[in-house]
Amino acid sequence: MMIALPAGNASEWTGPTGNNTYLLTGATSALIDAGIGRTEHVNAVAQRLAAAPLDLVLLTHHHVDHVAGVPDLLARWPAVIVRGGGIGDPFQDGERIDAGGTRLRAIHTPGHAPDHFCFFDEASGDLFCGDLARIGGTVVIPASKGGSLRDYLRSLHRVRELGPLRLLPAHGPAIDDPGSLIDEYLRHRHEREQQIAAALEAGCRTAAEIVSRVYAGLSPSLHAAAEETVRAHLQKLDDDG
Repeated sequence: MMIALPAGNASEWTGPTGNNTYLLTGATSALIDAGIGRTEHVNAVAQRLAAAPLDLVLLTHHHVDHVAGVPDLLARWPAVIVRGGGIGDPFQDGERIDAGGTRLRAIHTPGHAPDHFCFFDEASGDLFCGDLARIGGTVVIPASKGGSLRDYLRSLHRVRELGPLRLLPAHGPAIDDPGSLIDEYLRHRHEREQQIAAALEAGCRTAAEIVSRVYAGLSPSLHAAAEETVRAHLQKLDDDG
């Protein structure tokens, strides 16, 4: 059984429900992403497990809102095995992982982060996609922290070709039409690239100037994230000559 458990960290950055974590119960219980250590989240995991232990924590990537809860989970379940996220043993692309009552395939999907992995349940068609995609917004590509737009676009194409029936993201609701959303993401990134190129031609010389021109009406609290993505676009444009 798969159970979605919110991490309890709602914000403008993480969305109205905060991070999603996903508990897979069964012979080998597994939690996908660790939350941020909120007591109510750890208690919710324990309640769903009843008397069973938590066996695995699978981290999609190393960003703090996905890994900060690891110490609290270890405090509750000292024998739990943590994988990925720069904390536990890294995943190998394509490796199979027994989790809950199913088997997941680890899919390396860099772009948002160099160590980003999705987990594909081929039996059900569900793909736990971390920060690859979300409904109601795009994904930040933090260039100064190893983000790569070129890698991200490749990752989107790769997931599109896998043909999952549903994406289960780390933020926001489930995505029931993955192909359409990924196609929209690809169109959006192409349009954004053209807008940034036009901003350069118009005389913009810094990421902040480009954000002010291209991201009209953006909340000030999100400007730094937008600048990161602009830098990722600029790096791709430079790579493309």
